[in-house]
Amino acid sequence: MKVALMPNPYNRVDLFKQAGFEVVEKPVRSIDDMVDLLSDADGALVNTLPLTSREVMDACPRLKVLSRMGVGVDSIDLDAATELGILACNVPGVNTTEVADHAMALLLALTRCVPDAANSSRRGAWADERGSTHGFQLRVRRIAGHVMGILGFGNIGRAFANRVRGFGPASIIAYDPYVEQSTADLYGVRMVSFDEFLAESDFVTIHCSGTQETRHLIDAAALKKMKSTALLVNTARGPVVDGTALATALEAGEIEAAALDVTEREPIASDDPLLKLPNAFVTPHLAGFSPTFLEECPIKQAENVIRVLTGEPPHGLANPEVIKTIAVMRSTDPGRWANVPDFSTALAL
Repeated sequence: MKVALMPNPYNRVDLFKQAGFEVVEKPVRSIDDMVDLLSDADGALVNTLPLTSREVMDACPRLKVLSRMGVGVDSIDLDAATELGILACNVPGVNTTEVADHAMALLLALTRCVPDAANSSRRGAWADERGSTHGFQLRVRRIAGHVMGILGFGNIGRAFANRVRGFGPASIIAYDPYVEQSTADLYGVRMVSFDEFLAESDFVTIHCSGTQETRHLIDAAALKKMKSTALLVNTARGPVVDGTALATALEAGEIEAAALDVTEREPIASDDPLLKLPNAFVTPHLAGFSPTFLEECPIKQAENVIRVLTGEPPHGLANPEVIKTIAVMRSTDPGRWANVPDFSTALAL
C-alpha cells in the first residue's frame, strides 16, 4: 500500500516503512498538486492548506484514510469523505495542555496589560507612565471575584477550567449545547444558555470546534450582548469570531479588549484592522505548539494511517458515520476497501 505525505521535517516516514508501506513525498501548493500526490494513495497525511476538498477525494479512488495533525479537521470536507468511505482522522488531546496554557497566558496578558507594560519599558517611559492616571495602569484587572466564561467545554475547555480556578474567579460558567451539567459539575462549572453566557461573563475564552454551526457564533449581535468591560480570548478557530465585527466592537468600546491566536484569514493580512487597534493583539496560531507536541503528534498522526490500513481503529475519527458507509460498501462493492481488514466492530460509536 502507498502513503502520501507533504514534506515536513516532523513526518515519521520511518514508521510507515517499518509497517511495510511505500511512501511518496511531494510539495503541494495547489489542488492539482494535491490530486497528483494522492491520486493512487491508500492513505495520506494532510495539512491545513490546500483544502482536502470533494474535488480532491473524487480523484483518488484508492484513498481510504486521511490523517490531520492536531485536533482540527476543518480543512477536510467531512461530508464528502463520509459519502466516499474515507476516514478523516485527527489526534485528540495531543495538544490540550499547550492550548489551555496559551489561553491562560493570553488572558493574563490582557488582565495584567502585559504587552502595554512591556512596550512602556522598552520606550524608556517607566517613570513617566507609571505615575500616569490615564495610562494602562487603570486597565489592569484581577481575575479573582469575576465571572469566567468558557465557550465550548470539551477537553481543552475543561483543562482551562482547571487552570483558571486557581486564580479565584467568582464563578466559572460555560456554554456548550452538547455537554450536560452533570459533567460540568466535575469541574466546578455551571452550564448556561448562550445569552446568559454573553451577559454574565467578564472574561470569555473560546474552545469550540470550527464548524458551520459555530461559524461567526461571536458576531456583531453577540458582541453587543457582552459587557463593555469584557475581555475576549480565542485560541480555537478563527471563523468562530466575526473578525470585522470584533474590530468594530473594539473600536467602539462595546467590549474592552481581545487577544487572538487564530483569525478568519491565516496568516492575518498586514492591513487587518485588528492589528492596528491598541486594545487587540494577535499571536500567530502557535497555541498548540511545543517541542513535546511536535514529537508526539507526528507519531500518532502516522499511527492513524497505519492502524486503519492494517485493520485497527485510529486514535481519533472525525466522521464516525463513515463506518456505516464502509459497511455498506463491503457488503456490495467494496471498491477502495477491497482486501483491507475490517476494524469497524472495534470502534466505539
